[in-house]
Amino acid sequence: MRRSFLFLLTTLFLFSCEEKIELSDAYGNFEATISTVSSEANGRLIFFNVEEGQQIKKGKLIGLVDTTQLHLQRQQIKASINTLPKKLRNTLADIEVLQNQKSNMIRERDRVNRLLEKKAATPKQLDDINGEIEVMDKRMEAIRSQTQIANRSILAEKEPLIAQIAVLNNQIKKSYIYNTVDGTILTKLTEPNEFVGMGSPIYRIGELDTMTLRFYASSLQLQEVKLGQKIEVLIDKGVDNYSTLEGTISWVSEQSEFTPKTIQTKEDRVNLVYAVKAKVANPDGFLKIGMPAEVNFNQSNSEGKNQEAKQKNK
Repeated sequence: MRRSFLFLLTTLFLFSCEEKIELSDAYGNFEATISTVSSEANGRLIFFNVEEGQQIKKGKLIGLVDTTQLHLQRQQIKASINTLPKKLRNTLADIEVLQNQKSNMIRERDRVNRLLEKKAATPKQLDDINGEIEVMDKRMEAIRSQTQIANRSILAEKEPLIAQIAVLNNQIKKSYIYNTVDGTILTKLTEPNEFVGMGSPIYRIGELDTMTLRFYASSLQLQEVKLGQKIEVLIDKGVDNYSTLEGTISWVSEQSEFTPKTIQTKEDRVNLVYAVKAKVANPDGFLKIGMPAEVNFNQSNSEGKNQEAKQKNK
């Protein structure tokens, strides 16, 4: 009888302990926004100053692709632009010769006019000279027009050359590699003096100051979830204890999905859940990509879990 009473007492004690076990509301893993930075130029990477684990700021110069050929092409085009004025035609000499000939014809016309008054010349002679003067004027006008057309054609070559210089300047600018975001270098994909092509990945950087915790909530739990809501995040501390952080819900999936295989028991994995993301500050860099975490929508669960851990240690 006494043994039956002890057995019953032990069973009730164990049952009461199981009653106190409080599970977290959700489980998930940390993610980070990762950017892959690629080269925007072709050539040898003559300067590349990044190391894995290094924290760098946005806008910092961290690499340079060789710009020698681009610089030489730009100098060649500039030389071509400088030679354009030397190609321009000058009509002053040709016009001056024709102008002298016209002056002589005008003097001859005046002389014929005087002779015509004295009946010593004929009207046809005067008409012939006036006709030659008109032809001379048309020749000078034609020379001016042809020269203007030729010079415009030469000067028109300047605009495409200037555009080519602008293209080269842009390519040279892209040869300087600037970091795109504040973050930590996760993977270094190339080394100095290696050849890189346009679009070649050269390093990956992650924004680790604020991590994203991705977890899953059931349709019932979803009723307690809203954007901007503060939640409690539990991180393993030692064997049985937890560290408590604060997170802010930033995204809730619009579609349900089956629970991922890594979450909870086989029975839980067949349930439909909604993916949720929360932002968690990581100022000391303790949180890592892929680290597991538990989520509570209120603080009572974490306090119960820590008390349970202390009782278990006793």
